[in-house]
Amino acid sequence: MLASHAACWIAALALAQPAPTPTPTDPFARWEKEIHRVEALQKEQTIRPGGVVFAGSSSIRLWKLTDSFPNLGAVNSGFGGSQIRDCTHFAHRIIIPCRPATIVFYAGDNDVAAKRTPEQVRDDFQKFVAVIHKELPKCRILYIAIKPSLKRIQQRETQDQANALVKKICEANPSLHYVDVVTPMLGQDGKPRAELFAKDGLHMSAKGYAVWAELLMPLLTHSPSQPSKGK
Repeated sequence: MLASHAACWIAALALAQPAPTPTPTDPFARWEKEIHRVEALQKEQTIRPGGVVFAGSSSIRLWKLTDSFPNLGAVNSGFGGSQIRDCTHFAHRIIIPCRPATIVFYAGDNDVAAKRTPEQVRDDFQKFVAVIHKELPKCRILYIAIKPSLKRIQQRETQDQANALVKKICEANPSLHYVDVVTPMLGQDGKPRAELFAKDGLHMSAKGYAVWAELLMPLLTHSPSQPSKGK
């Protein structure tokens, strides 16, 4: 009988113990495969300091830069599905080592889709800028506005609010430039132009990239020729 009571007491004590705290997982670990892909591609390139790096999400990842900018020698550091925070986290691996004079940045689209608020998008962009400018204080950052797309038409209001906040940040800093792709991507009916998108209604078609390239070309043609140097 005593043995039975002892066994019950031990079992009850075990149940009363708090469950072990789960080990937090790295929220950025899921990107390692993609980051390794970007790093491998960059090792195959001849990257000269003072050039142009395109960074951001799938709209950058899928962009055939040699078609749009054949003489630019640009580096593509995009990885699909990423948010601004992801780009900031991996900047020291796939952006800063290239020592660019100019960064063309497209992110924020997935942020809004993931329910990030316009204020969070703005704050995340400021953190990205801070990380870049800590190492490359003279680097220009060209922020491509969150595009209006057919698939995410319901998010237009939030996208516009986020764009407006980021635009204010860019206007207050001579190293930043806000690239308005929204206006030329809308038709006379105020809706996204279907021919600018792939079949999924989200990613860009060749015609869509042509619109972006036309807007960026004057800014990249006059990009600084000298390498950005850290402090």
